[in-house]
Amino acid sequence: MGGRKMNLLLDLLWLLVLIIYYYVEALVKLFIPVKRKSVSGEIVLITGAGHGIGRLTAYEFAKRHSKLVLWDINKNGIEETAEECRKLGARTHTYVVDCSLKEEIYSMAEKVKKDIGDVSILVNNAGVVATADLLSTQDKQIQKIFEVNILAHHWTTKAFLPAMMENNHGHIVTVASAGGHMTVPFLVSYCSSKFAAVGFHKGLTQELSALGKDGIQTTCLCPFFINTGFIKCPRSRLMPVLEPQKVADKLIDGILCNQKMIFVPPLVKGRLLLERILPEHAIVAFDQITKVKFDAVVGSKGKQH
Repeated sequence: MGGRKMNLLLDLLWLLVLIIYYYVEALVKLFIPVKRKSVSGEIVLITGAGHGIGRLTAYEFAKRHSKLVLWDINKNGIEETAEECRKLGARTHTYVVDCSLKEEIYSMAEKVKKDIGDVSILVNNAGVVATADLLSTQDKQIQKIFEVNILAHHWTTKAFLPAMMENNHGHIVTVASAGGHMTVPFLVSYCSSKFAAVGFHKGLTQELSALGKDGIQTTCLCPFFINTGFIKCPRSRLMPVLEPQKVADKLIDGILCNQKMIFVPPLVKGRLLLERILPEHAIVAFDQITKVKFDAVVGSKGKQH
């Protein structure tokens, strides 16, 4: 028994040394630019590439000479994205895919592997939302939110991860949301799905580490509201509504630096810290001052909140 306690004490002391070391390492990295990896020639698959962040992220990979595989339910949207990517010099392939359908994801994944090769960078970006109170949100809307925002991440990853594991090389990107760490009224289902997406990222990251697959990187993007029309008329007294290009720039930079978690703006991280140290009523008061609002359906009537 005494030997066990001694071993535990030594482990705790070693943990303290590691914590100090990694704090110093993080401080040094603030002043020394992180080396960015090359994605030239990598096969990059982006879901929801027909608009918004998915489209702009595709452009960033195209500029860096990646081979692009674009998925979206909107054929016209991905063709427009593909046309611009080709102008930027990237080999680009498009597939019309409904990411709410598991079998369609699996069948299209097999087609991609047969037609193009093994995907080495997977960007799970496709998402849907319903801005309404829970009782006004239709059952089919809730189901669709979870099918696209989190279940699809499982199916795409299961389809493309085996080749990454065989080569011990790859990158899986989860586009989540600040709503995956903190909740907002009238987005109950959306925030729930994004909490699940953040959990998926963290769990997958730990699992790959446990399996010794250190060549497969993971990144999770958690932005505040973005000015894409995805959510109507978002606004806040404290945090600005983000321009899409800024978010895409942060995402591509995070991928190239193998950054695990990206908060945009960084103030989101501060809000999460407050939630851990302030009393519950203080957090409520803080949120009332912040006044996060957007157009939403409440009580089956369209109102602004």
